[in-house]
Amino acid sequence: MSNGGRDQQAPARSSRDDLAGAGWTCRSPGSFKAFVPNRPPLSWLDPRTLWESRNDTVAEKLGDPVNDLRRAWVATALRRGGASLTIDRTGGGDVSFIVVGDPGEGDASQWATVPALRSVWDDAAFMVLASDVIYPAGDIDQYEEKFYKPYRDFAGPIYAIPGNHDWYDELHGFMFHLCGLEDRAAPEWTFKQGMPWWKALVHRVLWRRPRQPAPTAAAVRESWRPRDSQRSGQGTPYWAIETDHLRIVGIDTGIRGDIDRDQGRWLREVSRDPDRPKILITGKPIYVDNEYHPGPIEDGGTVDEIVRAPEHGYLAAIGGDIHNYQRYPVDVGDGRVIQYVVSGGGGAFMHETHKIPRVNLSGVDEDDFVCYPRRGDSLSLFSKLYDRKLGLGRGYFEIRPDEASILMGERLGIRPEREGDRRTIVPERARRAAEKILPLPGRARGPLHALFSVFFDWNDPPMFKSFLRVDVEDGALRIRCLAATGCLEHEDDPPVEDEVVAQRTGDGAWAWRRVEAQ
Repeated sequence: MSNGGRDQQAPARSSRDDLAGAGWTCRSPGSFKAFVPNRPPLSWLDPRTLWESRNDTVAEKLGDPVNDLRRAWVATALRRGGASLTIDRTGGGDVSFIVVGDPGEGDASQWATVPALRSVWDDAAFMVLASDVIYPAGDIDQYEEKFYKPYRDFAGPIYAIPGNHDWYDELHGFMFHLCGLEDRAAPEWTFKQGMPWWKALVHRVLWRRPRQPAPTAAAVRESWRPRDSQRSGQGTPYWAIETDHLRIVGIDTGIRGDIDRDQGRWLREVSRDPDRPKILITGKPIYVDNEYHPGPIEDGGTVDEIVRAPEHGYLAAIGGDIHNYQRYPVDVGDGRVIQYVVSGGGGAFMHETHKIPRVNLSGVDEDDFVCYPRRGDSLSLFSKLYDRKLGLGRGYFEIRPDEASILMGERLGIRPEREGDRRTIVPERARRAAEKILPLPGRARGPLHALFSVFFDWNDPPMFKSFLRVDVEDGALRIRCLAATGCLEHEDDPPVEDEVVAQRTGDGAWAWRRVEAQ
């Protein structure tokens, strides 16, 4: 099985091993700093940015048009663009691909992942962007800086599924750049979908409509990624990629995490064939933060009912949206284990993990759960951010990573993973700081999301970004979480933060095992 060009060398030490592997003792910031655009970073505190990100709240309070719009987009793509819902990549035998979740801020947070990606993408057949391709609102004219430039050196095609932010312009930018559908072919939504007249009027006034693209938009699309090897053939926001040994199914969960009835019928159909192993890639994760979100389907049932059904053959379900890495190996009750993965650390500001409670869900508990960054590293980093913002940088709130590891272990009843941390004696100063920091939020939904994204954004190591590399051969599948710490020493040899391998057994079943740190 391919190892991304790393077969002959010992793996880099990771945050499981020591502080250096986590990036806390970074010898030098990475080369990515030279590529960060010399322009003001995305400011979520700008009132214009806040206003452009309003559709989440409008959809929740006044009605969500995404299912109707998606149906219209897919019908338009199939009718006018000659698109297909299935992408054929068979004939190549064994295959490797990259999954990058929530990348599109276009600042140092995104560019920090690029050197690590380059180190493992040469033999990858394709890349998948899982959720939120473009922040803050998916605009057509922001793709050059936030999509084309960061990944310009990747020789293969890039596929994507949209996230909620891509829907803030009614998916115009996504369909134009990733599906090749001219903006003039876009469907129109009438804002009359059975609403009272007054509600339809308020919805129409508040709902963010797409901007007119710049006259150069078509030239931008045609000038970047022009080689035949880079053309994806994607024509719709949900799809299936067929390879020799695996079917990858990507679904569009819109703004609120549900799918329309047409997509649901298609998902049931494409999921048939138990002998065909499958991975689901979705905008909203099914398991996240010790919570279960099965994903409702418009006409009944859930996405997870389809994933769990033994006759469908799913091995894993990977979702974006939350900006870190989490893995839940769930025993679904019939002897099978399905890996439910959150992979949203590909470029946007990091979401904390220290607020994740001790995992205790049906089919999975804390002993099998993995996250990156580790909870202690998350607490330490957020203590530094709070100290900078609230303590004026005087160290009142700071907690060292080894101290934070012990504190999280005590709080959750778990053993610190790093051996060196276990010998740490936590001073009273750090305990007092933890009492103040732990109750404080590390992220927010709705209107406060923008405020928190600025409050917790930073552009220096350790950056705790991550992405997945998936290697597939006949009868075997490997998923690795690779870190982008922002340190120069990790750019050519990114640490492996988590690795699981599935193998088909003699009776045709699949068995998962975790690869332990060496």
